Amino acid sequence: MALDLPLAREFDYLSPDAEPDDVGRRVTVPFGNKRLIGILVALSDRSDVSLTKLKAIETIHRETPALDAATLSFLRFCARYYHHPFGQVLLHALPPGLRKPQIWKPRATARRKAAPAARMLDDGTTWVPHPLSPAQSAAVEALARDISAPRFATWLLHGVTGSGKTEVYLALAERVISAGRKALILVPEINLTPQLEARVRAHFPATPVVSLHSQLAGSARVLNWLQAGEDRAMVIIGTRLAILGPLPRLGLIVVDEEHDASYKQQEGLRYSARDMAVVRGRDAGCPVLLGSATPSLESLAQVERARYGLLSLPHRADPRASLPAISLIDLRVWPAEDGLSVPALGALQAACARGEQALVFINRRGFAPALWCAGCGWTAGCPRCSAHLVVHLRARQARCHLCGWQQAIPRHCPTCGNSELRPAGEGTQKLEGHLRRAFPTARILRVDADTMAGKGQFDQLRQTVLAGEVDIVVGTQMLTKGHDFPALTCVVVVNSDGALFSADFRAAERLFAQLLQVAGRAGRADRAGTVLIQTAQPEHPLFQAVLKQDYLHYARDLLEERGSAGFPPETHQAVLHASGPQAQAVEQFLVRARSLLPAPAEVEIYDPIPASVARVAHKFRYQLLVQSPNRGQLQGFLGQWMGLLRSQSSGSVLWVLDVDPLDV
Repeated sequence: MALDLPLAREFDYLSPDAEPDDVGRRVTVPFGNKRLIGILVALSDRSDVSLTKLKAIETIHRETPALDAATLSFLRFCARYYHHPFGQVLLHALPPGLRKPQIWKPRATARRKAAPAARMLDDGTTWVPHPLSPAQSAAVEALARDISAPRFATWLLHGVTGSGKTEVYLALAERVISAGRKALILVPEINLTPQLEARVRAHFPATPVVSLHSQLAGSARVLNWLQAGEDRAMVIIGTRLAILGPLPRLGLIVVDEEHDASYKQQEGLRYSARDMAVVRGRDAGCPVLLGSATPSLESLAQVERARYGLLSLPHRADPRASLPAISLIDLRVWPAEDGLSVPALGALQAACARGEQALVFINRRGFAPALWCAGCGWTAGCPRCSAHLVVHLRARQARCHLCGWQQAIPRHCPTCGNSELRPAGEGTQKLEGHLRRAFPTARILRVDADTMAGKGQFDQLRQTVLAGEVDIVVGTQMLTKGHDFPALTCVVVVNSDGALFSADFRAAERLFAQLLQVAGRAGRADRAGTVLIQTAQPEHPLFQAVLKQDYLHYARDLLEERGSAGFPPETHQAVLHASGPQAQAVEQFLVRARSLLPAPAEVEIYDPIPASVARVAHKFRYQLLVQSPNRGQLQGFLGQWMGLLRSQSSGSVLWVLDVDPLDV
């Protein structure tokens, strides 16, 4: 029996009426003074525990189907690779509505959202399939052999923004469905599912399609999950959690925007849906397609090692469209006022005058990222975290974006009493205010986590922009991924220099990808696009590479740098994170952990260091890095190490292992 407990073991229970078909089913069992849901993972006629001491299963939930053997095997691999308790992995794979110790019944009042009319998109326009370009057709034919066989292979589809990667996905899904198999399409963000689902339903009006993501209502999420595990749904669209569910007769896995960090879970089971998609495709014997305009260095390294095939879409799908013209605004020559330079304001004004739409991109929400005293230099900090408080001027509050702490903006400096407190830097709110003053007749919309907090708000925003009811959008990175706004021709990028000085070795890769992705929102139809990037470092090699829009060339240079420095993907890493109310206790815990097991020759364990944000919500955070060029050696060491670590008392210290971390 596998239970949702932080214990790396399974439990024995008595069940005289259990049958072989019940393996993989949900069961309710007593555990201490509680009743828990578990998954029956095996039947046996013997136990290491005396039968007189074993408790009996209370209920076998035959109202829902069992997890099939292939799904159980995949999830066990996931538990082993990430060194996470198998029971917690299994229960994480279930929708929340099936994790409770009760019989599941669909709510009579639950209503499914009506599917769009056949050939009709959710913006009211009619779906008109376009013939594939020669490059798109070549990509489809390359995978067609793996679909018809079927056989496992991993392909990386590098297509410039607007190159029609979705059309390739749909054409491949059509072949998979014709062969009587399912297609799984993963997207990095929930906000991308509505438009993709509408296009899929329009392309396959007679094919059952379901979506899987965390914003679905409880009953709808269970129903979709059940359909994905049955013969009914032939196309499943989902975020990272969809890769963990039952997927029988799987014929194709697509990971769109495969470079996106959102595919990596950052708490609990810290899995990468992109990496697990490759494993799932291998187990199912089906092809896996990773698509991106800015592929991850990990995937490019696999191409260089001839483990992945490379496909290319070098031109935009719409023959009227071309890549946008990118230029740099030197802030040493054109200083920015409230975040925007004179050339940037001129470009925005010209776009509005032509009746076109513009996007101002800044990856900081709030009014300003800090509040400081002009007299003594004091800055407002969070009392619970190692972070500045962000100014939210309209609410007259200073907020911590890490723990949620908020307070009224002080009238005087608490150190020197000076009343001249100033916001430092720019956020989306400040830019919005500046634009409203500069363009009083323009229709301006701010898009960030503050304005898009409600369910369905982002989809409403997308409809508003598509309807032409907005002139200038001010937003964060949630606008950079996969959205197609035909009337948007001008993009201005604000405050991109900070990443150039980051200690994170992935900062350059992320910034380059972010700049090309946001630039790709411009000029996707018959109107030319322009992109202006404000920077005080225009001569930096990264910005010079962005001007050429040659991501693969720059990425291969980064791969060489990573190899020389011994960073991933040349090496493989795991990080042991620990936190607690006392810094010394946390650090000492990691010191003891480091000494539990001697590392083999190819595995290196570093000393404990404070995390990049050393304190969050009164908890001090430290981390311990383990690294090896040999993945097998690293995994073997981690398995033994975790066994010893779980047997130790950690007191008030909480810890978690992160395999293949994105943030070190």
